[in-house]
This record gives sequence, C-alpha cells and structure tokens, in this order.
Amino acid sequence: MAAHDLLKAGIAVTLLERRPAAGGLGGTTVFEGRAGTYRFDFGGHRFITANAQLLALVEDLVGADLLHAERRSVIRLGGRTYDYPLSARNLLAAAPKGMLLGAAGDLLANAIHRPRVSADADFAAWTRARFGDTLYRTFFEGYTRKLWGIDPGDLSGDWASQRISLVDLRAVARRLLPGRNSAVRTYARGYRYPRLGFGMIFERLAQRVVAQGGEIRRGVTVTGFDFASGRITAVDTDQGRVPCDAVISTMPLPDMVRLTGGSSTLRFRGLRFFNMAMEVEDVSPYTWQYLSDPGILATRLQEPRRRSAEMAPPGHSSLMLEIPCDPGEPLWTMSDAELLPRLRRDLDELGIDTRAASGEHFSVRAATAYPLMVQGYQDERERAFRHLGALSNLIQSGLQGSFRYVFIFSP
Repeated sequence: MAAHDLLKAGIAVTLLERRPAAGGLGGTTVFEGRAGTYRFDFGGHRFITANAQLLALVEDLVGADLLHAERRSVIRLGGRTYDYPLSARNLLAAAPKGMLLGAAGDLLANAIHRPRVSADADFAAWTRARFGDTLYRTFFEGYTRKLWGIDPGDLSGDWASQRISLVDLRAVARRLLPGRNSAVRTYARGYRYPRLGFGMIFERLAQRVVAQGGEIRRGVTVTGFDFASGRITAVDTDQGRVPCDAVISTMPLPDMVRLTGGSSTLRFRGLRFFNMAMEVEDVSPYTWQYLSDPGILATRLQEPRRRSAEMAPPGHSSLMLEIPCDPGEPLWTMSDAELLPRLRRDLDELGIDTRAASGEHFSVRAATAYPLMVQGYQDERERAFRHLGALSNLIQSGLQGSFRYVFIFSP
C-alpha cells in the first residue's frame, strides 16, 4: 500500500518480498491436488471496514470477486460446543451446571465488590479480576497456555486488554441478554472476502504497483543495511545490494534491531498450519472452531470453503489446523507424516470423520505469527524504538511487538 501511494506521488519504489507470493501473513497458499485447486490463507482473515475510501479501493482492486460472506464460529471444549460469540440460550443448554453456578457466583461477587488490578498486572490476574475464577479456569487458562507455550502468569495483561473485546463479566452478562447486539468488530458475522482467498487483494495490488512503474522482487531475504550519517544508504540482500534514499520496513521489530547493529529480547510465537484435502463437500457448518482443550494440539480448526466455495474443488472441501509452536520445537520440525496420526486422533475426538481425508496434506509455517507479550515487554519494545529512531530515513510498520486489531491498509 505504501508502494502504491508513493508511486502515485511520483516516487520510485523497489519492493522486496521474502515470500514468492505477495501479502505476507495476509497471503494465500495454492495447492494443486488430484481433484483440482485448493487455497489456504495464513489464518482466518476477513475484510471489515466502515471506511468508505478503503472499501472503494478494495472493491476497485477485486471487483466482482469480492464476495459477501457470513461467519459461523464456535468454541469446542470438553466435548461440548459453545456459540461464539456466546449466546444465553446456547450457554444454558451446553454448559455444565457447575460452571454456570460458579460464573453466577463470580458475577454476584463482582457486582458487590469490583476487583482492582494494577496497570502492570499479568494476564492471569487481569482475566481473573474481570471474568472471575470460573470462566478463567474454563475458557482462558488452558487455551492461553497452549497458544503461547508459557504460564498465563508470565504473559502481560496488555495482551488481554488488546485482544479480549468485552471489558468484564458484567459486560458478558449484558451481552447475553435477549435483544442485545454487540458492535464489537471481532464479533461481526458479515464480512467481505475475495473469491480466491484473502491474498487476492495483495496480488491485485502488486499488479497495480508494477503497472504504475514499481519494481517487485520476490523471494528476496534482507541480510543487512549500509549506513552513513544516521541514514540507511542501501539494503543488503541474498541477491545483491539495493541502494535507497529511504526504507519502509515490515520486518519483525527484533529482527530489524539486530540487522541494524542492536540487540533485542522481543520474541514471537510461531504457527504451523497443517492443511488437509477432504473428499466431501462439507465437513461442518462452521467457518472456524476454537479448540480450547489443552490435549488437542491445534488452537483453531478452519474450513476455507465456508468463506468462498472456490477455496476447494467442486464437491470437495479442506481443513486447516493452526498449531502453535516455535522454530526448533518438535511440533515445528517433525514431518507431516509423523504429525498426521496425532491430528487424525484429535479430529476424531472432535467428531470429524477423517476417513473423508484424501491423503493429500502439507504444512506452511509462520515463525512470527503473534508477538509474545511477556511481562516487561513494554520496556524492551521502547528500547527497540529508541535504537531504530536514530535512523532518520527509516519507517517501521507491521510486526511491531504488540497485538491490535488495525486496518491492513492505511489510505
């Protein structure tokens, strides 16, 4: 998007893409199977905006291929299925009575004496104070530990405040009342989605950048930078040196610090996306399922054709399991053949008939899927910005060590 706007202003641009496809974590992977073409995004992307200018741009890029879709999501836990977002009728029908009584007691206690948490509270303290021990133990504790690979008490409460849409247990109760609709963007059911996957937006944008005279070099890895008088003068890559007047970087913040001579302890959590072709038209009615059981490897199960029928060949579907793990860990390094039997057991436990699998599967990995916001990360993040701030012609964007719902585009 920066290249698009700079070119309109008459400024020459060279864009370096590490992956062969455009879009980074917003891209789409294409797999040619026996039955035809399957498409898989890097996670569960949707296009939602109230910005008329932004919508007009994406409609212009994608045209009639920008579909209207509706999300249906659920939470799977302990053999039970809960609507997401929660609904009173479903919660009363599906939840164990002990959990309902515990949550009711927590709500009463919260109404009498609202707990206070400090500004530097950890994730466990933040969620306990706002949602009570019952919901924390049921929905937050195990899932959070599985997602991040650390104790929830070591995770900053900042992540909860940025990621959890409802404020506290009373807000949950109010939302469950009949006739109460939520304006929370993360709960929105209707959304727009490109016919051939979310990456279609970025491929179309890349085509426009080239048509405007920009240069895009794909499959290029940045290895360093040349400096003079507090300015970057060139970008070093595995395919040669690229002179420049200025740099807009979407590299992960700690990587950028290290490549410019600094040090950083900021970390990211990785994801392995295990993609499977299925020889049935529909696996389930759900766009995605949050898998809260700690014993199930994946944190989310998605069926891409629930967004667009053309994400799989006619009469077929596919599944994508999101498995949190970091580079070097066994779940990251083991082969697909080694991992498959365990995932089949998990799917069977979820009631999905794995006999419908075609036997075609593959993994893609994202080493920097989510910033790991451990306690004290804020100081380290500020130190990184101070280091990079010494370079007057560098603009940082993208993976900047925090987790916020923001627009991908900035018109």
